[in-house]
Amino acid sequence: MGECSLSKLAPGQSGRVRRIDGQGSARQRLQELGLIRGTLVRFVRAAPLGDPIEVRVRGYNLSLRRQEADAVIVEREKQG
Repeated sequence: MGECSLSKLAPGQSGRVRRIDGQGSARQRLQELGLIRGTLVRFVRAAPLGDPIEVRVRGYNLSLRRQEADAVIVEREKQG
């Protein structure tokens, strides 16, 4: 289906984490929140102005700034 950043998914779309771009504490924080390679993530919704976004990961909802979500590269899952 192709890779894209988590922030590019549409509401209701899912993807599997392929990698997190960047380094240091920001990358570590995302990994500690459960965004590690192979994890299924579903885009729930975006705030009215588009930032932050809400995703569902490992059974809980997580709010991320769009800049953080841009660093999370996912493989889109097939719909249906």
